[in-house]
Amino acid sequence: MADERGRLAEYESEAGPWKLWGPYLSERQWSTVREDYSADGNNWTSFPHEHARSRAYRWGEDGLLGLADRECRLGFAVALWNGRDPILKERLFGLANPQGNHGEDVKELYYFLDALPTAAYLKALYKYPQSAFPYDDLVAENGRRGFHEPEYEILDTGVFDEDRYFDVLIEYAKAAPDDVLIRVTASNRGSDPAPLVLLPTLWFRNTWSWGGGYEHEWGEPKIRRDGAGVLAEHATLGPYRLDALDAGEWVFTNNETNFDRLFGGENARSHVKDGFHDYVIDGESEAVGRESGTKAGAVYRMELAPGESRSILLRLRSVESLEGEPFGKDFDEIFSTRLVEADAFHGSLAPGLSPERAAVMRQANAGLIWNQQFFYYHVPEWVAGDPAQPAPPAHRTHPNHDWRHLHARDILSMPDVWEFPWFAVWDTAFHMIPHGDMDPAFAKDQMLRFLREWYMHPNGQLPAYEFNFADVNPPVHAWACRRIYERSGKTDKRFLARVFQKLALNFTWWVNRKDFTGRHLFSGGFLGLDNIGVFDRSSPLPTGGHLEQADGTAWMAFFCVEMLEIALELAADDPAYEDMASKFFEHYLAITSAINTIDGTGLWDEADGFYYDHLHLDGKMKPLHVRSMVGLIPLFAVGLLSQERLDALPNFRRRVEWVARHMPRASAHLELPGARPDAGDDFYLLSIPSQDRLKRLMTYVLDEAEFLSPYGVRSLSRVHAEKPFVIHAGGGEHRVEYVPAEADGGLFGGNSNWRGPVWFPLNFLLVESLERYGAFYGDACKVECPTGSGNFVTLTEAADEIARRLTRIFLPDAQGNRPCHGGDPRYADDPHWKDLVLFYEFFHGDTGRGCGANHQTGWTALAATLLRDRHGA
Repeated sequence: MADERGRLAEYESEAGPWKLWGPYLSERQWSTVREDYSADGNNWTSFPHEHARSRAYRWGEDGLLGLADRECRLGFAVALWNGRDPILKERLFGLANPQGNHGEDVKELYYFLDALPTAAYLKALYKYPQSAFPYDDLVAENGRRGFHEPEYEILDTGVFDEDRYFDVLIEYAKAAPDDVLIRVTASNRGSDPAPLVLLPTLWFRNTWSWGGGYEHEWGEPKIRRDGAGVLAEHATLGPYRLDALDAGEWVFTNNETNFDRLFGGENARSHVKDGFHDYVIDGESEAVGRESGTKAGAVYRMELAPGESRSILLRLRSVESLEGEPFGKDFDEIFSTRLVEADAFHGSLAPGLSPERAAVMRQANAGLIWNQQFFYYHVPEWVAGDPAQPAPPAHRTHPNHDWRHLHARDILSMPDVWEFPWFAVWDTAFHMIPHGDMDPAFAKDQMLRFLREWYMHPNGQLPAYEFNFADVNPPVHAWACRRIYERSGKTDKRFLARVFQKLALNFTWWVNRKDFTGRHLFSGGFLGLDNIGVFDRSSPLPTGGHLEQADGTAWMAFFCVEMLEIALELAADDPAYEDMASKFFEHYLAITSAINTIDGTGLWDEADGFYYDHLHLDGKMKPLHVRSMVGLIPLFAVGLLSQERLDALPNFRRRVEWVARHMPRASAHLELPGARPDAGDDFYLLSIPSQDRLKRLMTYVLDEAEFLSPYGVRSLSRVHAEKPFVIHAGGGEHRVEYVPAEADGGLFGGNSNWRGPVWFPLNFLLVESLERYGAFYGDACKVECPTGSGNFVTLTEAADEIARRLTRIFLPDAQGNRPCHGGDPRYADDPHWKDLVLFYEFFHGDTGRGCGANHQTGWTALAATLLRDRHGA
């Protein structure tokens, strides 16, 4: 049996389908855009949580920390009942966007503890209250609270007080690609005996009720009793058997909508999706069958004494893999072996890492792997509706109607498996940096996938995310591709060549659509930074006119640098790429020249020493003096051209030298070799700010009264706490004020806030950029860190300090407190909580408390990369 590296090699060579099964079952399918066929396009109300247990999904499935095959034909998850809940716990509960005072938000406690990239081992923990789950309380209290109040979380309800809860630990281990061992361990953490029903469930995704789509041709699958287990038969997956050791009973129903309960209609069959709920909670024996269906469950009823733990064992195998007893001595041996392999694999990623840092990195990596989900969305079919279902309303509209080429049916990396159970293309770019350290082939595949013709629009635009594919995210795809290539050994130039061609199309789309005046100053819209601006930058401005954006312009310079780097790498083997290198080199210089002019047409403010968005109205230009991350993004567009590389590409070198001699305005941002006297004449530096402007920007970045938080760099300067930026336009007041945690308004749904918190993706790019500046300048350029301290450091040392502050968010202090947990003593003192880490969407700008989506182990998993690259920092 191969270890994890061997399994990955087998998978890549197609010698073993080790990724056939994985954590691909979504944590939330309800209230997604895919399931919304309403006239008003309000996905939150058209398919609410209340419908989820009774209504069949069209495009996916969800379950509690479950497993599925890579096409989500067959799913497995565990349902729970504590004897008090009003509904069977089959999926995670959370508030829809209109219900939460800070937007949609999961209200459960669950943790991704361990995983291997092939899912040969997976471990996750769910904390289940022993009292009735507080559904109504959570909805009512969050509905009462306003934007300026904190969210009301499940820990605030008191249901976990006095440790009256169960820990439900779910583990999966593969004996073979089609042989999955399952162990579910329930532990009573309370001081009294407590009842618990465990209902491990196997079911088929409903592909047969819609009357259309190629999956309809598969026909209806079936799960039936087979001795002590069940046999699941599917036309394309093949037959699988699920055995459950000492199961008290098996029950069956069908994964079909309960029209009677939801709509007052007639059910085609007596056994429907919510049959298990009716049987377990209401005791309706006629609600389930005993022999067959498309959904099967093994019922385990138990009462656990205080402190008692009990495990149930299951095994899911293809009929072809049936060999020996399902629960023989090899069962525990396989689990033990996989744990040893997981230790070895994660230990190999960063040898010598301290135990505390290694544990954080391992949970971040686990979250990344658990965030891989099956995503199915065929826009033409979604727009047209299904033959066997009512036709969508004739006046139904949605921005995605213009993306009818898009056909997603893949395993994709999600930003957060509950709050954002759909891809976001710029998020994915950041996910793939730490993912690439574990599984480079997967990282490359994800980056290539969004450039394929069934994702990328024919006009060259990349799809943003499910709510609106046409929204504009920052162009970070080229950067991620280059970084994955470099971190995986610089050997796969075929990958670079494939992405380069498509990225060139995307670059052209940006130039044609977002440079309105043709002056190399760009207007990209909100660019993923939600509410960071004084206006909604994706909508018509209340003032009229248009914005020229410091971040949009800088992102395009950043795009140029990355494309230049890729072109030069490819040109080493194919000189034809030298021409493209010259193109991106000169476009970069044109952009940097435009953004830096001080005659009123550029975006640099000489008095303040900062880059600002400019409002263009009636032929006049007004800088919007908001000190935010928008004005720091120009730091990211930095490149190093080695003299050795230029010498190997004489045509490109001659072009660079010609520009340096004959285009002085453009070449002002091309710093020549010799600026770093301690290291010799070996690099050219491409930079938007000159060294003087770089130092001025860094006084803001490293000022603890401005951007520098104890936990990284804030998205908005703290100076705006006392000096909000205010403008009156369109009959109203518009302001930007420092808000260090959750948003205080509803812009972009109100669930994300860029007006003060620390965000990992842009902090990571800032750290990386400062390292590049440091590599060029060395000791020739030092900055005060923190500003006003009298302590001067190199730019490399400044990068290290920011990285240290970022990773501090997750590491325990001397008292065991991790800032991300906001001071909750359970996470510091309780042995059943203290080793658990959550990777939030963003972090309080002053305290480091986690905010927003609490399982965004997507881009926040960049913490793993920072920990790996800086062992002792």
